[in-house]
Amino acid sequence: MIYAFIVVLVITGWTVYSTTAADNAAEEYVTKKVGDRLQRLWDDALTSLKDNKFLRAERALLTILKFDEKNAAAYNRLGILYAKQHNLEHAIECFEISQSLEPNASTLHNLGMVYMEDGKLQKAVQAMESAMEEENEVPIRYIAYAKVQEKLGNEKRMVESLEHAAKLQPNKQTYMLVADAYKKVGRDEDAKKIDDAMKKANSKLAKSPKVKQPRKMVV
Repeated sequence: MIYAFIVVLVITGWTVYSTTAADNAAEEYVTKKVGDRLQRLWDDALTSLKDNKFLRAERALLTILKFDEKNAAAYNRLGILYAKQHNLEHAIECFEISQSLEPNASTLHNLGMVYMEDGKLQKAVQAMESAMEEENEVPIRYIAYAKVQEKLGNEKRMVESLEHAAKLQPNKQTYMLVADAYKKVGRDEDAKKIDDAMKKANSKLAKSPKVKQPRKMVV
């Protein structure tokens, strides 16, 4: 046993400190092999998660974390997986770990969404506000924030947040959200103005001539 232990130490020391070209080439080969496998696992996890194949996605993500235990992106995706399964406790844990490893707005947003679903509204507010501070031009952040403010009964903040989302991304979906918010707070005239404007815009689109499409792609 002592001899075996000494051999391991010698081999380990030689591997760590050797700088021959052959050793470097072997290390690069192993790194590439591991990297290729991790990439395949990552691709499989994303595809499986998109297709709601949760068991397969979970297996791939957990395998990635065996190789790379500080992979923040894997923890974030694992959190999304658990959130989709309504396993809120595990989802929160994964998002918190991901945020501790690599802070970013997307993870904060996800954490806020799960806190909101779990009824932890003040924590949801804190997470979402932090996400908006980091990325203040992403409409979905303000739409989510409006939802938690609605749950808290803060109608003014709900409306302001949706109005800001519509300014950032002026389209039918955001305007409809603002109109619905106006109706909820009794601003029926303002809601009607948006509804009328949307109907007018749709009418113009319907009357506009269709652009003829080429039968073949022109490269």
